[in-house]
Amino acid sequence: MKNIKKTGLLAAILALTFALLTACGGSSSEDKTIKVAASPTPHAEILESVKDTLADEGWTLEVIEFEDYVQPNEAVTSGDCDANFFQHEPYLEQYNEENETDIKSVAKIHFEPLGVYKGQKATFDELTEGDKVGVPNDVTNEARALQLLAANGVIKLKEGAGLTATKEDIVENPKGIEIVELEAATIPAALPDLSLAVINGNYALSADLTAEDSIAYEGTDSEAAQTYVNIIAVAAGNEETDKTKALVGALQTDEVKKFIEDKYKGSVKAFF
Repeated sequence: MKNIKKTGLLAAILALTFALLTACGGSSSEDKTIKVAASPTPHAEILESVKDTLADEGWTLEVIEFEDYVQPNEAVTSGDCDANFFQHEPYLEQYNEENETDIKSVAKIHFEPLGVYKGQKATFDELTEGDKVGVPNDVTNEARALQLLAANGVIKLKEGAGLTATKEDIVENPKGIEIVELEAATIPAALPDLSLAVINGNYALSADLTAEDSIAYEGTDSEAAQTYVNIIAVAAGNEETDKTKALVGALQTDEVKKFIEDKYKGSVKAFF
């Protein structure tokens, strides 16, 4: 009976060890599946475009889509996923600080620029006194929207306002426009009631807005682009694993850059 108990205990330990090694994101040297948590658009779509490339190198890419901005980081921290692709570095830094986690950025992939889209007017020159221009009402994106309008001569902002700019920082408004602050997701639907509107790239894509509907985008050399570029992130200690290197290598290619240019036509821009 004593030997049977010992044998049973040993079997249980071996079974548990095997389960831990072969679980999602496990450390088995034979594990050739890369699991990535991602937002549906455009992140998951970009990942899907490199599945064949990774397959040719012996890897299986599994993309797990999440609609929220918390679960992808939880999945990486727990080891349920090897990497995630949905966020920019300021959000990651805030998440790490608030949750006492240690997730690292390993690669910059793309930037989702804000664009100025046509409403009742088709150009900046057509703007006149009292015209309404919609901007996102959250702190970060409103500042970006105001900077974009300033870059195109619609308004002038106080020197040094940067990515914390608000309407209070407008020092010149030569066309006399009215800045209308709206929930970012609602702006595309409000276009018929606005002269122009500044819209986030993801919401423009969801509303089927294209480059033909826009008159200006944030440039890849802008302060916003440098700050809010979307990244591949992994748990600390996994920055140099074979999985991480394979994933980043497959994404940072001319083929992916062309895929982004052809599919998103300016609403998403490669950043590598």
